Amino acid sequence: MSKRTRIGNKSVPRSAFTLVEVLLVLIILVVIFSIVTPRLFGTKERADIDATKIQVGAMQSAFDVYRLHTNRYPAQIEELWEEPSDSALAEKWNGPYIEKPKPDPWGNQYQYSAEGKHNSNKYDLWSNGPDGQSGTDDDIGNWDSSS
Repeated sequence: MSKRTRIGNKSVPRSAFTLVEVLLVLIILVVIFSIVTPRLFGTKERADIDATKIQVGAMQSAFDVYRLHTNRYPAQIEELWEEPSDSALAEKWNGPYIEKPKPDPWGNQYQYSAEGKHNSNKYDLWSNGPDGQSGTDDDIGNWDSSS
């Protein structure tokens, strides 16, 4: 049985939503989005962290090959893709070992220190992580994060 609205002497079928029905639908949508949105953003952040870990791992391989060829780790990260100006080192250099890396998922360049603070026997390579600040707990590097 369809609902009918009386207009003057005529009875016509109702075909529009009431304001209450529209508001109820909007409230339901807001509740759904408030539950789903944080979960989606959490998933994106975890994916960015995992991608950064993979990128750091891939770059470590390039550092190791560079060391095999030159008997040392690079003084600067650019030596992995740019031939060194030192002729003795350039003779041993067999690169480029990697293409210049794109920024991390947060738009920052990867960081490199030839004298490792976290890895005393080799270099430190890291992303500043989601906060973009170096030396914080969210840095993603080639060291054990529990140290």
